[in-house]
Amino acid sequence: MDSQWLLVFADALLILHTMLVAFVILGLVATFAGYFLNWRWVRNFWFRLSHLAVIAVVVLQSWLGVLCPLTSWEMALRSKAGEAGYEGSFIQHWLQSILYYSAPEWVFILAYTVFGALVLASWFLVRPRR
Repeated sequence: MDSQWLLVFADALLILHTMLVAFVILGLVATFAGYFLNWRWVRNFWFRLSHLAVIAVVVLQSWLGVLCPLTSWEMALRSKAGEAGYEGSFIQHWLQSILYYSAPEWVFILAYTVFGALVLASWFLVRPRR
C-alpha cells in the first residue's frame, strides 16, 4: 500500500482517538451540567452506558499496562509509512507535545482511575433513564 494512504489511515485513527477522548471528557462535563440545567438527553441510557464503557476500557488498559489498540495501530501505520511514531500512551504523548508536561506512568493510571470513578459516580448521582 502506498505510504500516503497509510498516513491518511493513521491520521483518521488519530482523529477517531481524539473524538473518543473528547467524548469521555465532555460527556462527564455534559452529564453534570445537564443535571443542573435539566437537560433530559444526559439521562439517556445508551449515551451513559457507552460513556461508562469507554472510560472503563481506558482504566482497565492502564491498570494492565496495555497500550490502547488505537495508539498501537496508528503508530504501526506511521512506522510502515516511514514516519516516526511516538512512545507511551496517546494522552501522554499529546499532553507532552501540547503542554510540555511529562509525568510518571502512575500519574496517568491514577488520573484515569479517578476520572473513571467520577464517571461511575455520575451513573448514580445523575441516574440514566431508559
